[in-house]
Formats: sequence, structure tokens, C-alpha cells
Amino acid sequence: MPFVEFQRVSKIYSRQSREFVWRFLVEAFGGKKAAPLYALRDVDFRVDSGEAVAVVGRNGAGKTTLLSLVAGLTVPEAGRVLVEGRVSPLLELGAGYHPDLTGRENVVINAAVLGLGRAESGLCWEPIVEFAGLRDCIDEPLRTYSQGMVMRLAFAVAVHVAPDILLIDEVLAVGDGAFQSKCIERLKEMKRRGTILLCVSHVSPLLREICDRALWLEGGKLKQQGPVAEVLLKYEQASGSLPPISQAPAADG
Repeated sequence: MPFVEFQRVSKIYSRQSREFVWRFLVEAFGGKKAAPLYALRDVDFRVDSGEAVAVVGRNGAGKTTLLSLVAGLTVPEAGRVLVEGRVSPLLELGAGYHPDLTGRENVVINAAVLGLGRAESGLCWEPIVEFAGLRDCIDEPLRTYSQGMVMRLAFAVAVHVAPDILLIDEVLAVGDGAFQSKCIERLKEMKRRGTILLCVSHVSPLLREICDRALWLEGGKLKQQGPVAEVLLKYEQASGSLPPISQAPAADG
């Protein structure tokens, strides 16, 4: 069964500065070292088959770093990241798609990158093209596509490669309303089949519709985790998008 587990995971990024040489000389001669920059610090959680989990927090809180660790794009400085299952990352729709290749060629290449063999790729070809709605231009170079068309193609590939774990980073709020609804229904279907969804977004209504639980990151630390409605309410109140609890209208009943 697929799962994702973080065991006291910390990720540190080196500080970049134009004063690098000066800082190096200061530290070499006994000056105070610059504090490490923690993207994540002592993060613990586990997600099991069929769970959809929202990851929320302010910009720079560590959300994308968390997804990158799950995808294997980077490694932690401390702790363990345990991932069981095929991972399909939607961290930046269209990344890795070549403008001079046709839509068809890009589908084949990216399906292979995501772990599909030739036979598997052939089986999901028709569903990908149908879902994306790009049959009339699938053999045209990608440079002739609009950004929305590239997004539809990339999303269609990612959700049709039979992933055990789907990573979604700020891509659900793009595209027209009809395609967005289509994507949401597809995600719900995947969840029912046991796919793990890890969703980063600032669009709270979408997270409430798709997710069961939420992780709230603050300054690289896991501030709170629990039911999605409860965590999002606390996060929205803390970030100022909602009034504090004492000012909120009382619930009926």
C-alpha cells in the first residue's frame, strides 16, 4: 500500500549573498557564523492510501520543499523521508515539455519520465488526449499551444500514469471553470481508488472540497495538523483572512 512518512525531517538551504567573500573571511577569522536557513525543521507526519492532504502556509513556509522531498528532487539534512509507490509530481505544469516537439511527442517522453513503459504508455494515450481535449492539435509543435493548452496536456499526463502518490503545487486554480471542475472530479476519483493526494494551494475552497486533512507549516515547522476544515480555519484566522474566533458569527444550532 502506498504511503508517505516524514520522521523528524529537516532541510537546510545555504544562504546566497553578494557579500559571500566578506562573510567567509569574517567566519574564517573567528567571527559569528551565519545561522542556517531551515526550509523545514523536525517535521513529522504520515499519509496513507486514499488520503488527500492539504499543505498550507505563508510563502516561504516550506510547502514546495516538502513536495520536492516526497518527489525525490532533493534530500533532507536530517531525519527520514519514506515514500512507497509511484510518484507523479505536478509541481510546475509544463516544466519539462519541449516547445519544438509535438504534443504527441511530449506526452510519450513525459509518460516515460514518470515511469511508464511503451505498452503502458500506449494504453493511456487515448484517455490522455480525450481528457486534455487537444485531439485536433496533438501533432502540432508545443510552441503553437497557449499556456492553458500546455497546462491541460501536462495535467492529463500526470493523472493518467496511474500514480500511487500525486503531488499538486498551486495548479488547481488555473484553466477555465469547466476544465477545473473536470480536474477536481478526476482527483476525487483517484482518491477513491486509493491514490494519495498532497495538495499545496492558497485557494481554500478547493482544498476543502478535495482534502480530508491539512498540514499547516509556519517558518519550516509543522504548526498544526488535523481535519482540513479545522486547520484551514485556524490558518485563515492567523493570516488575517478571517476574523478571530471571538468575532466570528455563531454557528446555527
